[in-house]
Amino acid sequence: MKNYRRLFGFARPYYRLLVLSGILMGLVTILDVFRLSAIVPVIDRVFTDKPIMFAGQRLPLFLEGILNQLNKLEPFRVLTILLIILPIAMLIRAFVEFMQSYLMSDVGQKVIRDVRHQVYERMQRLSLDYFTQKRSGELISRITNDVKLIENAVSYGLTDLIYQSFEVVSFALMTFFINWRMALISVIVLPLVAVPMIKVGRVLRNLSKRSQEKMADINSLLVETFLGVRIVRAFCSEEREISKFNRQNNDYYRLSMKSIKRMLLLGISTELIGVGVALFIFYYGARQVIEGRTSFGVFSLFMAALLSLIKPFKKLSQVNSIMQQATAASSRIYEVLDTQPSVKEKADPEELSIIKEGIVFDNVWFKHQDNDILKSLNLKVKKGQMLAIVGPSGVGKTTLLDLIPRFYDPQQGSIRIDGIDIKDVSFKSLRQQIGIVTQETILFNDTIRSNIAYGRPDADFDKIKQAAKEAYAHDFIQYFPLGYDTVIGDRGMKLSGGERQRIAIARALLKDPPILILDEATSALDSNSERMVQEALNKLMLGRTVFVVAHRLSTVREAERIIVLNDCRIVEEGSHSQLLQKDGLYRRLYQMQEIEK
Repeated sequence: MKNYRRLFGFARPYYRLLVLSGILMGLVTILDVFRLSAIVPVIDRVFTDKPIMFAGQRLPLFLEGILNQLNKLEPFRVLTILLIILPIAMLIRAFVEFMQSYLMSDVGQKVIRDVRHQVYERMQRLSLDYFTQKRSGELISRITNDVKLIENAVSYGLTDLIYQSFEVVSFALMTFFINWRMALISVIVLPLVAVPMIKVGRVLRNLSKRSQEKMADINSLLVETFLGVRIVRAFCSEEREISKFNRQNNDYYRLSMKSIKRMLLLGISTELIGVGVALFIFYYGARQVIEGRTSFGVFSLFMAALLSLIKPFKKLSQVNSIMQQATAASSRIYEVLDTQPSVKEKADPEELSIIKEGIVFDNVWFKHQDNDILKSLNLKVKKGQMLAIVGPSGVGKTTLLDLIPRFYDPQQGSIRIDGIDIKDVSFKSLRQQIGIVTQETILFNDTIRSNIAYGRPDADFDKIKQAAKEAYAHDFIQYFPLGYDTVIGDRGMKLSGGERQRIAIARALLKDPPILILDEATSALDSNSERMVQEALNKLMLGRTVFVVAHRLSTVREAERIIVLNDCRIVEEGSHSQLLQKDGLYRRLYQMQEIEK
């Protein structure tokens, strides 16, 4: 029940529309009952010209008066009245049904819009460690496939749940009203239908959850192969990837067919049980007609009402299947919505002003999944100083940089800018101070102009162009027919690696931040481009605090200060010349790279 409450909690903001839609569904049901009730006068008065009789039933006075009037009228007169009233009733019903369907569809689409927004917004608020633990395809599946199942539940499942429930109640009351004895016999169908619905529903929920997880696997595989298409081609692994996809696809097919089989069997069994009960009632009622205790028209109405219960019962069994799938989907969506970011902003954070003194790492410890990355790190970087961070792969160089904009928080110690703990300042004021260029260049499927202006979307074109010139990107941009308005494709696939890197550098240059983080910023450039970009970066670094990570030690020679990380700690510190004079790790790394040349 909790899962259902959470599922329909998505529709709570639109409860007024749901109530109005429910009222309209009730009106449609009343008109259905009225349409079905026309069987009695048509058979008893129009076709057989016999009086309408109920088997010992005491009718309300108003209904008894209507029946007395119908029994007095000529058959042709009754037919004329019905031909006038029924079309009007059907037109009203059609209009009401349209309004009800439109309102429910509107609620469904609004709910899906809201859920997608909530899930995407939550993902944008979560810390980076969440994304390191989840696959991209799995996250995409939450927003697409899982949300689609909730749409089915709200737009169609909820509509059928309300409408078919009205139908069941209305036609069941009609049968009791016509002949309570026969109706009571038919009640035995309820447990026969309810028990398999409950049991199959539990199985469907489990199958649906497994299907959604399998779809997430498929999405993840697609993301990996599309992003790694060059590697797939280079290693001639097309057949291997096709085989992997077929296995995942067939697994999803088998799970889907298991669900479909149970849904179909449940619907068919519900229908067969209903027909079996109807045949028994037909025999019982037919005897009353033969014995003259009930008119044929009234008996026909009872049978029509009883048979009319089969369709809503069958629909409700399908609704149960839809709801079970949606419940499984909503639990996966709530996993995202209930996740709290590990890095949180204070309720009333300070606004960080432009850096005046420097940055201090005070006894910083950081671990990831119980693996120590940094231990007792103490570091002071003055304003305007360039700090190079070197060391073997996997020693925590990038992690150290990620702590500055609070992509992660250390488990112990603090990082202070001008004496203010960065945990006490707002994300926006902190990250506005920082420009980042990484080894893995991230660009968006947008124009070159928009990618350069990503950090300053309000920047005018002259400043964008100037940043591109300083990053030595302007010349190649001009070769494109649309120039700065060229759309560069997913992750900038229309550009070469060096061109993508220069766009990223131009983006950092335009932001003009007081703190620069360069994580292998020139690694994708050829020697000539690297020299030009390094000159531009040297100009940009003047008066700014710069953190540089580089595997090629030749690129950090000019750094006034270099720290060497190893075994989670700073093991050496000094300038390039000072570190070469020591017989330490830096000298060994440098000599190794010189030999490789």
